[in-house]
Amino acid sequence: MITRLLFTTALALALAFSPALAGQHVIDPAHTTVGFAVKHLVISNVQGKFDKFEGGFVLDDKGELSGVTASIDAASINTAIKDRDDHLRSPDFLDVAKFPTLTFVSKKVTRKGNTYAIAGDLTIRGVTKPVTLNAELLGRVKDPWGFMRAGFHAETVINRKDFGANFHKVLEAGGLVVDDMVKIALDVEGILQQPAAEAKK
Repeated sequence: MITRLLFTTALALALAFSPALAGQHVIDPAHTTVGFAVKHLVISNVQGKFDKFEGGFVLDDKGELSGVTASIDAASINTAIKDRDDHLRSPDFLDVAKFPTLTFVSKKVTRKGNTYAIAGDLTIRGVTKPVTLNAELLGRVKDPWGFMRAGFHAETVINRKDFGANFHKVLEAGGLVVDDMVKIALDVEGILQQPAAEAKK
């Protein structure tokens, strides 16, 4: 199911910018990190990431960014502790058996130099809420194999309870065992897709 959904998302993104695929980049999972951090016991941050994801974005030669789309396999959550990861997959948090996919689809991008406010819809546990990613274009370069690549760093903060992840336990001294607010940090590298006209040469 997840593979079919990821393929459908990528295909929809590609069709949206046909026929030349001008500026279309596909996320390189080997050089991309989808990470998060959340406070534990008020005194420390637990960090984690998702290991399986797919998506893309459109970035033209003038630095205009648009069409940001991503799908994430919820079960691929990884904090390096099996028991904790199993709990995060449970109905207390992501409920991956019912909601196997997290998605983001941009609606509007506002640019200021090399920084971008990417407003879009984030869906977790079947609940869709508007969020804004604050992103910075780190650069564009041609790799040793002749492919053009672009890299971004992006961050946002969400309230997990907005998406129905309502696990709640309070310390005797006050404060939550697991904080409501989740910091999301993305380091994304995309590969420019070859335009159809060039592919025929």
